[in-house]
Amino acid sequence: MDISIIIPVYNEQDAIPELCRALQDVLDDLVRSAEILFIDDGSKDSSAAALDELAQSDARVQVLHLRRNYGQTAAIMAGFQYCTGDVIITMDGDGQNDPADIPRLLDKLSEGYDVVSGWRIDRNDRFSRRLPSVVANRLISSLLGVRLHDYGCTLKAYRREVIEDVRLYGEMHRFVPIYAAWEGARVTELPVTHHPRLHGESKYGLGRISRVFLDLVILYFIDRAFDRPMQFFGKLGLACWAVALLTFGWAAILKLGYGVSLIQTPLPLLAATIGLSGVLFILLGIIAEVLTRIYFEARGKPPYKIERVTRHSAIARPTAIERKW
Repeated sequence: MDISIIIPVYNEQDAIPELCRALQDVLDDLVRSAEILFIDDGSKDSSAAALDELAQSDARVQVLHLRRNYGQTAAIMAGFQYCTGDVIITMDGDGQNDPADIPRLLDKLSEGYDVVSGWRIDRNDRFSRRLPSVVANRLISSLLGVRLHDYGCTLKAYRREVIEDVRLYGEMHRFVPIYAAWEGARVTELPVTHHPRLHGESKYGLGRISRVFLDLVILYFIDRAFDRPMQFFGKLGLACWAVALLTFGWAAILKLGYGVSLIQTPLPLLAATIGLSGVLFILLGIIAEVLTRIYFEARGKPPYKIERVTRHSAIARPTAIERKW
């Protein structure tokens, strides 16, 4: 297929028929072959039956039923591994994303980009959902260096080659453009339509904020120190030792200059605690360094990807790297 459209679904029985009709209208106008892959993420309503009925009536529709509710990230990951399209488009199954934006995403890809992320400028959600999203988007952009206004928008288009090695877990589906950027992909965003929810209930709650934040911490570590963890943890350990030394130095000044006994101030105990934390950071860095080396050596792949090789036309012999990879 040229295009695969991946749609995770969880308890969206009322939104499915209308969404599928809109998708079919859009795909009928495209000259490229396409498939619609619904991922039923353990729905407890009649979504599974509604999706199976659609698959029987339209050869472009396929339904992948998961055994239980694994979450949106796992459902999208299943779609990535199962689909066959050269271009992969993800979107929500609640009807808030507009299928009419798909041709615009494809046109943007044709300008030379590898990832086009939707940007819900006029977002039709409650303020209690929009405000945390704005804060999170700014924090993610500043920490990870990929400037997007709306990481949470599921409507995105990818070239297969930039995400075929991505492995998702937790709430990582929103960070796929970052993974792609780490692989050298050209990432941009496009304003898209966002409809108000007409059916069902939102699956997002305040509990997701903590999970997204923890995933962001993991990504920050991977971005800054995955291939050199000793540099990351070692600097923390050295910083702890410096603070411990300053703390103990201040305690010594109080003792020698002002006659304050060391047992009269908690500074020596604080210095010892901080110094011990520094030792633990150094040891953690050593363990992480060993695990990283095991990972890269067992994986058998270099920590880089070659986009293309340019050589004189008279040279036809492949390099050792090309023969191996």
